[in-house]
Amino acid sequence: MGDTVSGTGRVFVVGSINVDTVIRVKAHPRPGESVHARGQVTAPGGKGGNQAAAAARAGAPTQMLGRIGSDALGRTYRAHLDMIGVDTTLVAASAGDTGQATIMVDDAGENSIIVLEGANGTVTEHDIALMAPLMRAGDVLTTQYELPTPIVKAALQAARAAGAFTILNPSPWRDNPELIELADLVVVNTLEAEHLGRTGDGICLTLGAGGACWDNVHVPAPKITPVDTTGAGDAFTGTLAAGIAAGTDKRVLLGRAVAAASDVCLRPNAQDWATRP
Repeated sequence: MGDTVSGTGRVFVVGSINVDTVIRVKAHPRPGESVHARGQVTAPGGKGGNQAAAAARAGAPTQMLGRIGSDALGRTYRAHLDMIGVDTTLVAASAGDTGQATIMVDDAGENSIIVLEGANGTVTEHDIALMAPLMRAGDVLTTQYELPTPIVKAALQAARAAGAFTILNPSPWRDNPELIELADLVVVNTLEAEHLGRTGDGICLTLGAGGACWDNVHVPAPKITPVDTTGAGDAFTGTLAAGIAAGTDKRVLLGRAVAAASDVCLRPNAQDWATRP
């Protein structure tokens, strides 16, 4: 692939929708240790929701496919996505609770995350079938591993069949070569790259403070003091998808993605509510 990525399409995000409970601590507790929290907030999250928000904020027409619960949190999250310009036509409500994540963030900005799947586990292949006829060549699909494997596979296959560009962020990591092969671009951090066992063609490597690399293009990150790294990788991937969909020089779109990830690290939480719940 050359240094210019061409495209005039939309971004489709198939992924998780979680409401995050973020707890601030001085340092992460060790096994058996209790620590005092400095505060707690609720914020929109989930790798899918975060990527959709980033793509929309980067200017891409963005459609989200996922599931919320039949609870107030789900209704609030849908209203949030609508307000920031994400098309939620394919976000269905399931019986039960919206997915949730509990996130501990220490004074260095590092996080630990516990995820409760909730409604995310109820996405079906029928949902993917509803999305499939909407996609066309020039569109970009991005997905992650916070949904069941058959759903991720069906989404990638549907996008491939439509001629769309496919991005896979294999996080949380699990070894699935079949899904990797369905992706035109795999976005991984350094730990995930070690699990993957390869870099190079078709791999975009995020390096934290070192920026990011894609093929022969490397873009450094600005020097910052992070407040919270939660959602930085999602902001990178969503912004990257938007750049590919728009048809942007690879160095330019990588630079925008790195800048978006850095910006998220300067603020608490992966996202802020468009309207407070």
